[in-house]
Amino acid sequence: MTVTSRTARSDRVAATRERILAAAERLFAEHGVAAVSNRQIGEAAGQGNNTAVGYHFGTKADLVRAIVRKHTEQVELLRGAMVAQTGDSTEVRDWVACMVRPPTRHLADLGAPTWFGRFGAQVMTDPAYREIMVRESLDSPSLLRTTDRLNACLPELPLDVRLERGDMARQLMVHMVAERELALAENGPTPRASWEEAANGLTDALTGLWLAPVTQWP
Repeated sequence: MTVTSRTARSDRVAATRERILAAAERLFAEHGVAAVSNRQIGEAAGQGNNTAVGYHFGTKADLVRAIVRKHTEQVELLRGAMVAQTGDSTEVRDWVACMVRPPTRHLADLGAPTWFGRFGAQVMTDPAYREIMVRESLDSPSLLRTTDRLNACLPELPLDVRLERGDMARQLMVHMVAERELALAENGPTPRASWEEAANGLTDALTGLWLAPVTQWP
C-alpha cells in the first residue's frame, strides 16, 4: 500500500468516525442513550454495515465517551483562557462565569443546530452513563481551578451546604442549556436573544444561589 493510498484510507476512516459521532450525538440528544441502537446510529450515519459503530468505537459507553471528549476538549481551551484572564479574583461571580460561559460559547461557536446541550442532559439523567460525563468534567484542570477558587471565595459556607449548592448549580446549568438548545432547534421563543445573554442570566442566577443566606436547622 502506497503512502497516498494509506492517507486516503485514513481520511475515509476519520470521516466515517465523524459521521457516526454526529449521528449518535443527535439521536442520543433526541431520544436518550438507552433508546437508540447501534443499528439506528449506523443507518443515520449512512453506514450499510450494522457492525460499523462497534467496529469504530467499541461499546456504547465508549461511543458516549468519544462524544463527550470531542466537545470537552474545546470547552477546556475556552475555560483555560478565561481562568487565566480571571487570575486571582476574589469575586464569586467571576468564578461562576468561568463555569457557565465556556460551554455556552462553545455552543454559540458551533452554530445552529446543536445537540450537545441536550445530549449532556440525557447522559446526566442516565445512571448507566452519567459517570462518564462526570469523570470527563472532573479531569478538566481549568474546572478544578475554577472550583477551588470559587470555594476560596466562600470560606464561611458549611461543607454540606456547599455540596448541596454544587448539585443545584450543576442541575441548573445542564438543564437550562438543554432547554434553550431545544427551543432554538424548534424555532421557539427564548428569554434571551443569544447564548452570550443566556450566559449572563445563568451567571446572575448561580451567583445569587452561591451567595444566598443559609437557614440553620437543628
